[in-house]
Amino acid sequence: MKAKIITLGCKVNQFETQAMLKDLIDNGYELVGEDDKADVSVINSCAVTQVSEQKAVKLIHRTRRENPDTVIVLTGCMAQAFPESGNRLPEVDIILGNKRRSDLVPTLQKYFSDRQKLTFVEEYTKKDDYENLVIDDFVNRTRAFLKIEDGCNRFCSYCIIPYARGRVRSCSLEYIRDEIQAFAKNGYKEIVLIGINLSSFGSDNGLKFSDAVKTACESADVRIRLGSLEPESMDLDTLKLFARYPNFCPQFHLSLQSGCDATLKRMNRHYTTADYAEIVQNIRTVFDNPAVTTDVMVGFAGETEEEFRQSMNFVENIGFAKVHIFPYSRRAGTVADKAPNQISPDIKKQRAAQMAELTSKTSHTFLSSQIGRTEKVLIETRHKNGLYEGYTMNYTPVFVQANENSVGEIVDVLITDVQGDACIGKML
Repeated sequence: MKAKIITLGCKVNQFETQAMLKDLIDNGYELVGEDDKADVSVINSCAVTQVSEQKAVKLIHRTRRENPDTVIVLTGCMAQAFPESGNRLPEVDIILGNKRRSDLVPTLQKYFSDRQKLTFVEEYTKKDDYENLVIDDFVNRTRAFLKIEDGCNRFCSYCIIPYARGRVRSCSLEYIRDEIQAFAKNGYKEIVLIGINLSSFGSDNGLKFSDAVKTACESADVRIRLGSLEPESMDLDTLKLFARYPNFCPQFHLSLQSGCDATLKRMNRHYTTADYAEIVQNIRTVFDNPAVTTDVMVGFAGETEEEFRQSMNFVENIGFAKVHIFPYSRRAGTVADKAPNQISPDIKKQRAAQMAELTSKTSHTFLSSQIGRTEKVLIETRHKNGLYEGYTMNYTPVFVQANENSVGEIVDVLITDVQGDACIGKML
């Protein structure tokens, strides 16, 4: 039978998709592309915002319209946090919560036996163990992702994820070592450590996040990169430990959300702007040529013009290499959804545009600082202009003249110019 998985959302979802793909292949399914007809269509959903859920719903409608006979499986965070949404959709045949994704194949077998709609969603408990998903390949990807942590205990006022993912659960150091060695054996030159709240790794089993990074860096001769981080566990000693390893990539995506302390408090974030600025300063002291990137939310409930201006000033002063900007999206089931003084969509759009204009300048400044440097670039994809795009250790995008044999390889590149949102380089 033919099967496909369409993935929405974060890198954690992408990792879990690979595990489900492996399960399907091991049980005799033939994988097809997202636009191809399939007997089984799995939608690995996201629920971080209301918009994310709407995207999943539209995708479900389109999948049924274009492939009337396919069996549609809804899994991921939307299925876990809002199973009733899936039950209201007649197009969905199977709903699998995040605790049941490893049961995909037997659930399909059960469905094919009687063709009755199935829903398997179990609530998370504090006693849940980490789910070891063993994979050694990432289909059509140059770098591999490795999930080492799941769940979150923070309960930010705007976020549904603790309900969709449960409490913090961490894998063993042996699992990290074995998976990285398997990826390296299959030719991957870079592995990204990911998690729902990555820097909280070990808070449930007596380990520290630095233990995970140390194990990863020592497991194989591959580049180790960190996924998105909360600004915690990034003390000076931890940063110095990371810097000992030449294969550690000095790129830190530290989620900010707001550069205003009053807004951060309403968000139930667990740091101040002063804490955040100190972490960034330590990063820039310990590492040579690091990149600090972030997420910034605008238009959060109650954000005044003065608070927005404070956030703008802080973002400008930090000078991020890149900023992902998004307007606050209300999410049913969260504290912030019921908060007073919600901001109008027009004001959110205006503030997002202002923040984007500012951060495009800081990004250009960072890219310009890379000119003249010789960096090791992992070549990844060929673009229509004939150039190949790759990424440096600090995740600067670079376009170079290369060939197909260079894809997946790390090469020395002299950075010569900036063009748009990337650098131009010459392969040495």
